[in-house]
Amino acid sequence: MANEEANPWKIVSDKEVYDNPWINVTEYQVINPSGGKGIYGKVHFKNYALGILPLDEQLNTWLIGQYRFPLNQYSWEIPEGGGPLDVSPLESAKRELLEETGLIATEWMEIQKIHLSNSVSDEFGTIYLARNLTEGKSEPEETEELQVKKLPFEEAYQMVLSGRITDSLSVAAILRVKLLLSEGKLSSTVH
Repeated sequence: MANEEANPWKIVSDKEVYDNPWINVTEYQVINPSGGKGIYGKVHFKNYALGILPLDEQLNTWLIGQYRFPLNQYSWEIPEGGGPLDVSPLESAKRELLEETGLIATEWMEIQKIHLSNSVSDEFGTIYLARNLTEGKSEPEETEELQVKKLPFEEAYQMVLSGRITDSLSVAAILRVKLLLSEGKLSSTVH
């Protein structure tokens, strides 16, 4: 039986192959767990990943539609983005929600921590549920051409089940909130 704390990989050498303000890519020469030589590439993220599922008293939510460059396709997602490592994830989540939707929430609950693609990156995310919402004006970044859609939460859940929503933060958030609702741990009234 494997020891969960022991690292079976041995690093022989490492070389930085790419660096920008958001990510760093390192190639490692390794001895793998079976004793063979090989290489491993790791993408290091310089920000937290953040996801926010806004939910109003009528159980509506907001999705963001945008064209995702790496996928070369359009994507429907919960409001999300990145936050600097030296700023609390909650403060960055509040900023992202306002930027993308114009919403301000007075009730916040952390609902999930998640590694987004742990076979190639160390990207780590936190997902929040935002309640007691006030609508204002969105302030998207210059790199964002966003479509904001308010819809019943159940419709967003069906979009996950049908494969129309595939973004990992969004899938995790929507499934988690669906579970909390079905267990009676969330209600349509905000305290």
